[in-house]
Amino acid sequence: MGSMGIQSAIRNSEFPKVAKAAQEAVKGRVPLFVGVMDNSVMRVKDRIDSLDGLAIDGVVATTPFYSKCTDEEIISFFKGIASASPFPVYLYDLPVVTKLKITFEIVNEVSRCPNIVGIKTGDITLARRLKIEKPEFHVLFSTIDLFDIANAFGIGKVLDGMFSCTPRNTQKMSKCFEQGNFAEGGKYLNNILDLRDIMVRYGVMPCFTAAMNLLGCEGNFAQDYSGKISESIQEIIKSKMVEIGEL
Repeated sequence: MGSMGIQSAIRNSEFPKVAKAAQEAVKGRVPLFVGVMDNSVMRVKDRIDSLDGLAIDGVVATTPFYSKCTDEEIISFFKGIASASPFPVYLYDLPVVTKLKITFEIVNEVSRCPNIVGIKTGDITLARRLKIEKPEFHVLFSTIDLFDIANAFGIGKVLDGMFSCTPRNTQKMSKCFEQGNFAEGGKYLNNILDLRDIMVRYGVMPCFTAAMNLLGCEGNFAQDYSGKISESIQEIIKSKMVEIGEL
């Protein structure tokens, strides 16, 4: 329930059901993080409380995305979440949506809370500085266009919603990066980016739904107000997925 997991559009009553389904699918094989983004500490706390009893590895929260906040208010927000969460807390730096930037200074302050352990960010400068100055702080890098560059620098943990609809290319890319073969890994990354660019052109979430459906995952993965794409666009997505080896 991150950005492409449209957590902000999911009913509160469905929220813990989605997390439980993810837990059952993962079965402890990989770390499981759950998005808990909202606009007040108490609303985030309500989301976290609904996860009670689930085996998850962390909760992920953006800054508030409705009100303009000072750095001091952002710090207070994250510290409040940390004090209310029995799970490790990861910050989510997403200024393109929230209009609020998580700076190094903010991370440096809130990381004094033992329960705040990492950040997901697409800011390569911030990721690089954290890697150097705070190596114990977990960095998940999220600017997909720079994944090969980030890995070459040693920022080895990358995360993007596109992985869900490109599992074969993602696996091959990851193996190449682990072996230090960034040129070969970059080819598989380019495949993922080619599909991403088509989705951007015709509507990310409706196209994502089409891609997931082609992989055998039924249902609608877009917001309930999003329209469906045409059959011709579905065919474009299918052709690209065949071309890059996902189908």
